[in-house]
Amino acid sequence: MKHPGRIIISRTDSIGDVVLTLPMAGALKEINPGCKIIFLGRDYTRDVVSLSKYVDEFASWDDVRGLTIQEKVKWIKNLNADVIIHVFPRPDIARISKSAKIPVRIGASGRLYHYLNCNKIVPLSRKNSDLHEAQLNFKLLKPFSDRLVLPSIEKIAGYYGIVPDKKSNKKIDKLIDQTRFNLILHPKSKGSAREWPMEHYSELISLLPKEKFKIFVTGTTEEGQLIKSFLQENKDQMTDLTGRFSLTELIDFIQKCDGLVAASTGPLHLAAALGKLAVGLYPPIQPMHPDRWAPIGQNAYYLVTNKKCSDCRKSLNCRCMNEILPQQVANLIVKNA
Repeated sequence: MKHPGRIIISRTDSIGDVVLTLPMAGALKEINPGCKIIFLGRDYTRDVVSLSKYVDEFASWDDVRGLTIQEKVKWIKNLNADVIIHVFPRPDIARISKSAKIPVRIGASGRLYHYLNCNKIVPLSRKNSDLHEAQLNFKLLKPFSDRLVLPSIEKIAGYYGIVPDKKSNKKIDKLIDQTRFNLILHPKSKGSAREWPMEHYSELISLLPKEKFKIFVTGTTEEGQLIKSFLQENKDQMTDLTGRFSLTELIDFIQKCDGLVAASTGPLHLAAALGKLAVGLYPPIQPMHPDRWAPIGQNAYYLVTNKKCSDCRKSLNCRCMNEILPQQVANLIVKNA
C-alpha cells in the first residue's frame, strides 16, 4: 500500500474496547510517519481517545447517526480519508465508506458485507481465537506491511501514547491522600463482565492496612444503588464516590490515584493504559478469559481460577469468580503498591 495521509480507525463501541484499540494509532504512526489518524467513535469515548497523542482527530458517530444516508456519505467524505479500518464492524459504516469512495477500506473476513464494501479483506476470526483483543486489532494492519509481525502484549503497552494530564482539579485533588496508596475499587460492570462478589470486596477492604491504603469505590449512580448495603457496611473504611463523577472526571481521578481493582471493565483498561496498578478479576470462560481481555499496561495484572470451565456460562453467579480469594487480591496489591 502507498503511504496514506489520513487514516480512519472506526471503533464505535464501549470504553474498554476503545482503550485496547488506541495502540493501533501508535503502530500506524510507526509504520507510516506523518500520517494523520482520525478516530471514529461514539461521543462518550471522546475523552478516552483524546488521551493518546497518536490520534489527531476525533469524529463522533453520534453527530450523524440520525442523518439520511446521503448526508452520512457526505459527512464521511468530508473527512478526506485515504483509508478506513473497520475495527468494530458495522454494515452501515461499511456501506457509506464505499459510497464515499474512500480509496482503501479494510475489513475482517468474518462479515459478508465486508466482501461487498471493502477492498482489503483480512483473514480474521475473533470468536474462538487465543489471541488478545489488542493483538487481533493489529491483524487489521496487515495491508500496511507484508512484514507485519503481531506484537507481544508488552510491546503493545508502548503504543498507547498517553501523556498524563497534570492539571489541578480541586474537587479531585482534595480526595487524594499523599501519604497513602490511593486505591479504587470499581465493583460493577453494567452487566458487561462477570463480577466479583461484594462480600469479597468487603473482605479485601478489611485486609488492606488502613495506614497504608486509602480506598475509594466508584461507579454510576445506578450501580451505587445496587450496592447500597455494601457501601453502608463499609462507610467507615472507604470513600463512596458512586455517582459523583462524569467520565472526564473519572479519567482524571484514575490518573491521580495509584491503583484500581475491577472485573473486565472500561475503568480497568483505562487504569492499565495510564500506567496505574490495575488488577483485573476474570473467569476462565472463553471468550471472557484474560488471554483475550487482560488489562495491558506496565503495571497491569490479573487473577483467574486455574482451570477451564464453562459451567456458569449462562449464569451471572459465577463460581469461578467466587473462587478468587480476597487474600490473593490483597497479596497482589500489597506486593506491587
